[in-house]
Amino acid sequence: MKYITHILSIVISIILLSSCNSSQKHTAEQKNLIIFHAGSLSVPFKAIADSFKKENPNITIILEAAGSVECARKITELNRECDILASADYLVIDKLLIPNFANWNLQFSGNEMVIAYTSKSKFVNKIDSISWPDILLNDDVYYGRSDPNSDPCGYRTLITLKLAEKYYKTTTDFYNKIATKDNRFIRPKEVDLLALLQSGAIDYLFIYKSVALQHDLKFISLNSAINLGDSKFKDFYSNVNVEIRGAKPNTSITVFGEPMIYSFTILKNAPNKEVAIQFAQFILDEKKGLVILRNLGMPIIQPSYSEVSFNIPDTALNF
Repeated sequence: MKYITHILSIVISIILLSSCNSSQKHTAEQKNLIIFHAGSLSVPFKAIADSFKKENPNITIILEAAGSVECARKITELNRECDILASADYLVIDKLLIPNFANWNLQFSGNEMVIAYTSKSKFVNKIDSISWPDILLNDDVYYGRSDPNSDPCGYRTLITLKLAEKYYKTTTDFYNKIATKDNRFIRPKEVDLLALLQSGAIDYLFIYKSVALQHDLKFISLNSAINLGDSKFKDFYSNVNVEIRGAKPNTSITVFGEPMIYSFTILKNAPNKEVAIQFAQFILDEKKGLVILRNLGMPIIQPSYSEVSFNIPDTALNF
């Protein structure tokens, strides 16, 4: 892993430096860093930012959490300034930002879907990795999920539900019933639902494992065939898809099931590119950012590039 991380540090340096303007201003002169990030990265990115600031006290880091799709739309539709966008799904950057707003997309972590609950949740003594579909369909049980048009956790929840119907071979029209149930408990991002769960307004919540761990939540692990966390099931995952709103009005994007991959990019017009480079290198440092990610339940994936790699210099790929 050390070798991979060392190589990755070289790669990211070449990629990021190649995208910089010719400005010779010293990094210390750059005072602000604007980061849009997935809600599920709130805890790890806050920890990384705090650690980064200890080494760079002159830099102000502005962290803004939202669903990954919503983060991208702040750039594409609202023309908001941003240096780094970190997404819970690499496809958000591939499909919504490249090539007009970003040149590259670096994958760095994985995750998996779980169902969180509390000791007060209904049927808590009966629910498990097999019985949960029947229990969630119970009229006395309420569950929450995030908005698929704003948040990858939202459309991944729907994909997980479709996979469950296929994997368990249900004959009760499970997906259509569960997808239309409790829609008043849909929120822009999954972390917005934590208060509803803890207050007892909902009994169960579809959420990422890392977020459940970070908030000390009880959770049910799902079968690897449906939790979108195991690359061995990538072919099975790809059997289902959902439609979400596209980058432009009246357009849509088809999202197929696949193993979860987090990624980040630096925007073409990033106002503080040199500081963004520093922060990106900090994230990928084996003794700094990667340690923080691992300790907070974020599995590090072997570095790999998305198919959208046309602006990565050849020298960065030939070692």
